[in-house]
Amino acid sequence: MTSPTTATPLLEANDVNPERARAILAEALAGADDGELYMERSESESFVFDDGRLKSAAYDSGEGFGLRVVAGETAGYAHASEITEAAIGRAGQSAALARRGYSGTADLAPRRTNAKLYSDADPLAQPSFSAKTDLLQEIDAFARARDPRVVQVMASIAGERRTVEILRADGMMLRDVRPLVRVNVQVTVERDGRRETGSSGAGGRASYEAWISPDKWQAQVDEALRQALVNLDAIAAPAGEMDVVLGPGWNGVLLHEAVGHGLEGDFNRKGISAFSGRIGERVAAKGVTVFDDGSLAGRRGSLTIDDEGTPTERTVLIEDGILVGYMHDRMSARLMGLSATGNGRRQSYAHMPLPRMTNTGMMNGTSSQAEMIASMKRGLFCANFGGGQVDITNGKFVFQCTEAYLVENGKITAPVKGATLIGDGPSALTRVELIGDDFDFDKGVGVCGKGGQSVPVGVGQPSLKIRGLTVGGTSL
Repeated sequence: MTSPTTATPLLEANDVNPERARAILAEALAGADDGELYMERSESESFVFDDGRLKSAAYDSGEGFGLRVVAGETAGYAHASEITEAAIGRAGQSAALARRGYSGTADLAPRRTNAKLYSDADPLAQPSFSAKTDLLQEIDAFARARDPRVVQVMASIAGERRTVEILRADGMMLRDVRPLVRVNVQVTVERDGRRETGSSGAGGRASYEAWISPDKWQAQVDEALRQALVNLDAIAAPAGEMDVVLGPGWNGVLLHEAVGHGLEGDFNRKGISAFSGRIGERVAAKGVTVFDDGSLAGRRGSLTIDDEGTPTERTVLIEDGILVGYMHDRMSARLMGLSATGNGRRQSYAHMPLPRMTNTGMMNGTSSQAEMIASMKRGLFCANFGGGQVDITNGKFVFQCTEAYLVENGKITAPVKGATLIGDGPSALTRVELIGDDFDFDKGVGVCGKGGQSVPVGVGQPSLKIRGLTVGGTSL
C-alpha cells in the first residue's frame, strides 16, 4: 500500500509551485533568525494477534506541513493537513507574527551530508497483508507449542514509511525517506493458578525482512517465554538501600530518562536542568562516558538528517565523568552560541522541533558482569526494566524491574518480583563503581515522550554496578 506520489516531491505532488513556496517562506522569514517549511507524508500500519485471533489490523496515511518563524527566543508556528499554496500562504502570515517589531540575522544553514543511514525501503509493500497475518498466527502457534504452561500470546508488528522534505530560508530543499518497523511478542504462563508475563521485541529502520525470519521471531518468543517462566518462580522483592547491578542494553532507559533529558539544550538554556551551567565539572564517577549518536546505520533512533535539516552526529555529553556538552537543536544552539548537534526532532508536521535524544548510551568499561555480582554481599541484579517515572528538572526517578534477582554473598539466589529502583540520575552517576565490558543497545523498541510529543529512540549501556540505590519491594 503505497501512494503513487511518494517518490515525487511533495510540493509538486500537490500541484504547488516550488518557487511560490520559496517566495512565501522568504517573506515570512524576512528579519527572522531562523525557520523552515517542513513537509511530511506518512503511511503506517499495525497488526495485533491476541488470544488466538487477529484482534486488529490498521492502516493510516496522512500528509501536511508546518511553517516556523524564529525571532530571538520566540517561535511562531502554523501547520495544516493539506499542502496547498493557499494554506502555506496563510501559515506564513500567521507564523510571521512572531517577528513583529523584531529584526534579526538569519542563522547559517545546516551543513550538507552525503551520508544515508537507511534505504528508502517501504515496509508496507512487502510482505503481503495475508503473509503478515499468517506470520502472527505462526508466532502464536509456536509459542503455545513451546511450553504447556503458555495460556496467552500476543504478537504484533508495525511498520511506517515517512517522507520528510524541508525547505530552508536560502531555498535549500532537503529530503529524507524514513522506514521504521517493530515486532513484539508477549507471552503469559500459568502454574497452580499463578500467572506471569514476559515480553520481547525488536525493530529498526529497515524493511520487515530484517526481523521476521524464523530464527529472529522464534528468538523473540523464547526470550518472552523465558522471562515469564522466571517470574513464575519469583519471590517478593526486599526493600531498602543496597548495591544494584544493571544488565546491559535496554536498561540504558534509566540513563536516557534520568540523565539524558537533563542534557538537552532547551532545559540547560533555561537553567532548569540539574546539569545547567556545569560544563567542565565532574558530574559522574570516573570512567563514565555518555554519548548521543543519531548517525548509526539502521538503528531506531537514527536519522540521516534531523527535522530541521541538520545531519545527525555523535555527541559526547559526559567524558570520563566530566560534563562536556549538551544536545542541541538550531534554536538552543544559536541562543547558547554553540553548534547544532542534529538533535532537533518533532513527532510530526503538527509539532515544532525540540532538542531530543536519538540513540543514547554509556561507553564500555573493563569489568565483567560476573565480577560485579561476585562483589556484592547483598544486593539486586536487575536484568530488565519496565516503565518508570522521572522528574526531568532534578532527575529523580522510579523504575520497575520486570526481571530481577536477589544477590547474596556474591551469588544469585532467587528471582524477585515487585522491585523498583528509586533515586536521582545525577547522584546515581556518581555512585557507579564498576562499568561492564558488555555494551549493547536495546533491540529497537524505544519511544521517548517530551512536551507532548513522542519519537522513536535507542538506548544502550554495558552492565553497571551502582552502590547504595534505594530498592522498593513488596516483602514485609
